[in-house]
Amino acid sequence: MRISSVFFSRPLRWTLAAVFAVLAISACDQQNISELEEGVSTEADVRERFGAPEAVWDGADGDQIYEYNRQPEGYQNYQITIGADGKMSALRQVLTPANFAKVEVGMPMETVRKMLGKPMKITTYELKRETHYDWRYHDGPNESDSKIFTVVFDADYHVLSTGSVVDPALIQGH
Repeated sequence: MRISSVFFSRPLRWTLAAVFAVLAISACDQQNISELEEGVSTEADVRERFGAPEAVWDGADGDQIYEYNRQPEGYQNYQITIGADGKMSALRQVLTPANFAKVEVGMPMETVRKMLGKPMKITTYELKRETHYDWRYHDGPNESDSKIFTVVFDADYHVLSTGSVVDPALIQGH
């Protein structure tokens, strides 16, 4: 039996398409991650599986940190460290409560950006002289564990505060 798309409203079809796209990306990421091994895989192996990084940061001792962003639809930002020897030395998902706890008042925006990767959304409040960076993440194994982590920056782009809330998309039923 075939279900026609006429039974679903356009917004629901878009929501379903977005959910399937996120699941496909997530499945691909897990497959790619399983094929890489720290200390063995090379920069070429990483690029073959993940493509060109969205950003490259200089790390310690000649390391380079590749950023692979899955925002705004996804819940991960991956950082893959390539050592001076050209081998992958670390692969980690950086949108975690443990990393969020490292964000401190007064920290410069660039430091936060390098820690967490590109945010899902940036909102500027001119009258308040604040800029909010938001990242979507999972705080547990289920879709219902979706949250938004926000960092509030002052006019000089230093951290004023941080916080997490339940993802509004869950409340709205999207």
